[in-house]
Amino acid sequence: MRRTIALLAPLLCLPLAYAGPTVELSATASRPAANDLVHAMLFSEAGGANPAELSRKVNGDIAEALRTIKGNAAVTGKTGNISTYPVYGKGKGIESWRMHAEVLIESRDTAALSELIGKLQTRLALGGITLQPADATRRQAEDEATRDAIAAYHSRAKVIADALGKPYRIKQLSIGQSSPVMPMLSASRAMPAAEAAPLPMEAGESLVTVNVSGQIELAD
Repeated sequence: MRRTIALLAPLLCLPLAYAGPTVELSATASRPAANDLVHAMLFSEAGGANPAELSRKVNGDIAEALRTIKGNAAVTGKTGNISTYPVYGKGKGIESWRMHAEVLIESRDTAALSELIGKLQTRLALGGITLQPADATRRQAEDEATRDAIAAYHSRAKVIADALGKPYRIKQLSIGQSSPVMPMLSASRAMPAAEAAPLPMEAGESLVTVNVSGQIELAD
């Protein structure tokens, strides 16, 4: 028991040598990240009294779209949500049916995806496009913003400590990233083949922000 107390006593005394008032502060830094990954959702939708006919029409549109997508190595695609639901009339009985099916595509080649969307719109409507940084691009911007935010935190802590004429140490630190806002283009209708054309698209950048907050402890 005595040996244990003898070993612990110096350790328990260490924090007391620096114990003093604490100050809460925070710092923020941001870095731009290129929107080099584009997601798009296109869909086929039809209504009528015969569910089987709707299925043939909508499924045919989706199957043709997937064949077109497979012909473009720069773009990946898959089916999205598929739903069939009844439309009720005034007498509360089923008056007709409606079917909706989606195709989801993505690419880091904006030009290739834009051209493909133009082709797919001869049979499908465009539900929306989301522009965002790819994972590797976002992580690089986060790392750079984290270094900037920590440097800003230290700089602010030093200003406070110097003004009070005391050395400081970081007592607690929390680091968080805020998700960039993803620009999205709105929906449009399907177009006749003669009108189909590559969709104008400017990817731009998203701002990746890192927040650093915590406490510093000043020597007493």
